[in-house]
Amino acid sequence: MINVTKPFLPPIEEYEKYLAGIWGRVWLTNNGPLVNELETGLKEFLKVDNFLFLTNGTIAIQIAIKALRLQGEIITTPFSYVATTSSLVWEGCTPVFADIDPQTLNIDPAKIEAAITDKTSAILATHVYGNPCDIDAIAAIAQKHNLKVIYDGAHCFGSKYKGKSVFSYGDVTTASFHSTKLFHTVEGGGVFASDPELLQTMDFMRNFGHNGPETFEEAGINGKNSEFHAAMGVVNLKWADRILASRKMQSERYDMKLSGLNVSRIKYNPDEFNYSYYPIIFETESQLLRSIELLNINRVYPRRYFYPGLNSLKYVNNVEMPVSDSISKRVICLPLYYGLTNEEIDFVSGILLKARNS
Repeated sequence: MINVTKPFLPPIEEYEKYLAGIWGRVWLTNNGPLVNELETGLKEFLKVDNFLFLTNGTIAIQIAIKALRLQGEIITTPFSYVATTSSLVWEGCTPVFADIDPQTLNIDPAKIEAAITDKTSAILATHVYGNPCDIDAIAAIAQKHNLKVIYDGAHCFGSKYKGKSVFSYGDVTTASFHSTKLFHTVEGGGVFASDPELLQTMDFMRNFGHNGPETFEEAGINGKNSEFHAAMGVVNLKWADRILASRKMQSERYDMKLSGLNVSRIKYNPDEFNYSYYPIIFETESQLLRSIELLNINRVYPRRYFYPGLNSLKYVNNVEMPVSDSISKRVICLPLYYGLTNEEIDFVSGILLKARNS
């Protein structure tokens, strides 16, 4: 069986070394030494200044919304994972969708400006598949209309924009370190912010608002993460370069093997891409469904990522998004993960080429 992804696990003895330390200290959570080691390690690896390790990527978005004091309408993409939209609704904001660019699959800056009203407070954009948005254009729009910018960077570990980590941009960029991501802490996430005061506010918020044992600075939440999760992150960070290099080679092999397949691929913006997913876009939904059927018969399980579009959720105002609606029906992500062999890539590719002729 070949799934769309498989979580990376380091050699167990590497993880066990850190477990021994946890047992010895009996410090399991509440900003322990491994959480601090992971935060420092990630800042060094990504070359960013300010980062907080959190429970997951969804909490990260919610804390960002709270810390920026956002209300009213927030312009966002219909082409993302459901947490991007549900976090807005959960925090009492109104998602306003702007359609996506048909080549990058990221939110279209021209559509953002058309959606701005006197109730708009921010833009929440997703760097889809690790492919950075048009950050300069979004920054210009935000500055012109005095809007905050949050980037959902769940897919972006290792991607760069103009020589800097994608996590460096926006008022806040959020990350997911879920087990399916190329860098993971089993469950986890984080927030990046260039403003130290904003980061301090989010630091209070992730720990119930505590500023010391008896002082509370903010209305907080339990957004902390444990030493066990941090230990997995510390170990996995040592493998990050190898994981990124492996995914690049796997993607290039797919490119070669699928060169004769009549599908489209996205246009990448960054100067350094992380190859977090391998999406292909069929000409029609029927071609996609036939390909999935044949793959599944052969115990290969890609994913329709993202389908359906978020503008169709029952708890938002349903509006047509022609580009996103079309793409979401025709795109799948093929298996891609550390340890996927050339033989498996060739097998998947062969099935897709066979489906083309069936």
